[in-house]
Amino acid sequence: MYIRHEIGKLGEELAVKYLEKEKYEIIERNFECKQGEIDIIAKDKTELVFIEVKTRTNNIYGTPIEAVNINKTKHLIKTINYYLYLKKLENEYIRIDAIEIYIYNHKFKVNHIKQII
Repeated sequence: MYIRHEIGKLGEELAVKYLEKEKYEIIERNFECKQGEIDIIAKDKTELVFIEVKTRTNNIYGTPIEAVNINKTKHLIKTINYYLYLKKLENEYIRIDAIEIYIYNHKFKVNHIKQII
């Protein structure tokens, strides 16, 4: 469990660096509430973007995006709705993205999938 947690943290760090390079403004990381967790909340021009980061070192259990299943999606939507309510941002334009991070042989690849829902 510890190694998977560290790989996940590394993936989130790589995702943040990628987003900053792409001129996203990072608003918040690892927002948690009883509904779930949002890995990264960022601003892309006029949109508030909620980003799920999935990191893999191999595809034995499928691709990273395949882990964003219907159950994960339901929790993500509930968490986003709570965040918007809490921060009084109900009228913001929002988007839900996923970032896949592949780490192999000390190299990495980033795949940004916009508007997954």
